[in-house]
Formats: sequence, C-alpha cells, structure tokens
Amino acid sequence: MRGLFLFLLLVWSLGTPPMAQAEEALKIGWLGQAVEQPPLLANLPPPPDDEGLIGARLGVNDTNTTGKFLKLSYQLEEVSLPVEADPADGVRQLAARGVSLVVTGLTGEALDKALAAPEAARMTFFNAFAPDDRLRGPACRPNLLHTLPSRFMLADGLAQSMIVKKWTRWLLVTGPTPEDALFAAAIKRSAQRFGAKIVEEKQWTGDADLRRTAQTELIAFTRSKDYDVVVVSDEAGDFGDYLLFNTDLPRPVAGTQGLTPMAWHWLMETWGSGQLQNRFQDLAHRPMGSRDWAAWVAVRAVGEASVRKKSLDPATIAATLHEPDFTVAGFKGVPLSFRSWNGQLRQPILVGWARALVTVSPQDGFLHPTNDLDTLGLDRPESTCPQK
Repeated sequence: MRGLFLFLLLVWSLGTPPMAQAEEALKIGWLGQAVEQPPLLANLPPPPDDEGLIGARLGVNDTNTTGKFLKLSYQLEEVSLPVEADPADGVRQLAARGVSLVVTGLTGEALDKALAAPEAARMTFFNAFAPDDRLRGPACRPNLLHTLPSRFMLADGLAQSMIVKKWTRWLLVTGPTPEDALFAAAIKRSAQRFGAKIVEEKQWTGDADLRRTAQTELIAFTRSKDYDVVVVSDEAGDFGDYLLFNTDLPRPVAGTQGLTPMAWHWLMETWGSGQLQNRFQDLAHRPMGSRDWAAWVAVRAVGEASVRKKSLDPATIAATLHEPDFTVAGFKGVPLSFRSWNGQLRQPILVGWARALVTVSPQDGFLHPTNDLDTLGLDRPESTCPQK
C-alpha cells in the first residue's frame, strides 16, 4: 500500500503527461453565392441550393478516406454568400480562417470580383461553376484552375458526336441572353473547326407564349434550308425544350436542350462511376450534376497532390497540381490533368439527354499529336492566356 502511495505521489510531482495533439488538417475552402433566377417561360425547378457544395463535401470525405493511411487529414471551410454580397468579402473570410485552396461556386462575373481581393493573390482557386472561355483566355490567372468544362469544350464534344453521325448541316437557334450568344459563338467555332455547315442562324426573341403556341410558332420559325439537326443555344432553359418535336422538318434537337454536352450525367455507370453516384446520392439525396462533379474533382485533385507529396502544405500542393505528370482520377475512363497554358482540366465530355447517356467525346478518329483530350476546347496554339 505504501508503495502504491509513493508511485502516485511521483506521478503527481512529475505532472500528468500531455494530451496527444489533435492531428492538423488541411483547410480547403468553398466559396459559393446565391444567384437570382430570372423569370422563365418554362416552369422548370430551380437549381439545388447546395449545387456544387455537396460535391465539395463528398470530395473531402473521399480524400479523408485515402489520406488517413498517411495520417493526412482535410476539412472543408464553407462560405455561402447571399445574392447581394461582394464575393471579395468571402475571400477575406476564408483568408482569415487560414484557407489557401478554394473551390468556387461563382458565376464568371462574381469570380472576377473574388479574384480582385488583395488576399486572392496568395490563394489558389478552382472554378467549378463558370464555363466562360474568357477565364481560360485573356482573363486567365496563374492561380486559377478550372474543373468545369468551358463552353468551347462542351461545343466541341457535341460537335464531334454529331459529325460521326453525319449530322453536318446545322440550323442554329440562339436565345436573347448574353450567355446564349456565348454558347452560339462556341457552336460556330466548332462547326468551322470540324467541318460542319451552319445553313442558317435564327434569333429567338422570346415574344411568343410557347406553352400555348409551340406547334404553330416553332414549325414556322424552323422553316429553312434543309438541315440535319437543330442546334439550340438557350442556357437558361427558357424555350429550347419546346423545339423538340415541333420543328418544320422531322429532325433532332441538340445543344443546350435535346442532345446535350455536359461534364457529368447522373446515369454514368462505367469506369466505377456507379460507386461515386451512390455516395453522392446518399449524401445529397439527389443525383449528381455537372457542377457537383466539378467541385468534387477539384477537392480530389487537392487530395491527390497532397497524398503524392505526403504534405499538407498549400504551396507544395499548388505547385504539384501544375506538374506535367500530375493526374487525378475522375471516373471518366482516362487520367485527368490540368493544361499548362490556361489551367483547364482536360476531360472527356459526356453527351446525352435527360434520361440517357448517349456517347462520350472525344470520338474515335478525332486525334491530337500529344493528347486526344486536347481536341476539346482551346488548344495551346489557340490560347490567348498571357501566362501560357
């Protein structure tokens, strides 16, 4: 008994051993902002409020699963801004939390404002929302990477799928918004690039109520020279769906409606993607969309770079993402890598409609000297990015 008392007295005099320190985690930021949806003719459900965010959360979960074997840990720091907020304030909030790697769910205009914050110069951003080609061209930045495909990539993926079907004569229908004009410009570029012909371009003004007059209005509107397919540019989804089965000639519809190019499709099942789909469904209680996938793969790229270097240092990770041999798995059948000239993630483009995945581009026969994925979007010789 006396021996036990002396032992306890010795322990007390030496002090209790310090608690094991909690494992340090790499902070990955999410910066999103609500967008005011314009009034639409079509009665479409709005995008999910958590679009992209759930993809980032799943990316952190998956990255922690692989990182734990190397005792690497990751956590998501979330900032979701209201419509009227300044995105630069979100950057400042994340910087104050010690975040240097940020996945963004912002429009192109909002992303410009976020990157204008002085704190942004010391951070690396992943664009998971904005398809604007100017962000991959004259407005590119060395600390901005893109995991969502650009409009040029989407248009090229769609164009290749139509060329192999010998749909080479296109009637182009463009909506009234600036975004519609940008996608239409991408379609015209793809037509010239791959040898298709736009037989006529028509501008939809949005004056008619297609819910009541689609059959008469659109049959007259699509009367033109012979064409193989109607290609529509209607990014808001206001009128494009009404073109299906309402054209003057019995022809398919493609573009932003009908046969559509996308980063991800909820019915993708090959290359093990069914497991990813199930994990996302369990977390979000809805199917995975293109922006969800883009946010997920951005976080996975961070995790892959971290595991490769066995490091949680943001500067080391950012440098690794730009290494020529860096790749990340995205459940698309091929390794994905960032283009050195504009920071765009090389990736196949899925082409399908609402209830089926039809094909995946690049198509057989569309070849490139170094990487066939570079037949999609801006290739190095075309790049206007000052940092290339």
